[in-house]
Amino acid sequence: MKIKMPIKFHGNYRVTIRQGTWEARERCQKLVIREITPAEKEQYYKQMDEKDVPTHQVNFFDFGCRRIIEGKLTVNEEDRVAFAVEEKEYEFSPFKIEK
Repeated sequence: MKIKMPIKFHGNYRVTIRQGTWEARERCQKLVIREITPAEKEQYYKQMDEKDVPTHQVNFFDFGCRRIIEGKLTVNEEDRVAFAVEEKEYEFSPFKIEK
């Protein structure tokens, strides 16, 4: 599935991480989102229930550290994209300075 939000490698994004009532917002860069191929799903996730198998791999840097998550796409809009990763939700949106 094609991601609707425009992604620029050198762009700045806000990542909001939620778990239950807890929420954290951070700034991230070098965002790359790719769909996990059917071959990768068969090789790495064949033991998992189909409803739990991740659909995308997300790479990004926050505070200079590279992070890689694999999750199921839950929101795919022009201004935000979100993934379910176990009990957490990672939501990415363009970083805008609020005045």
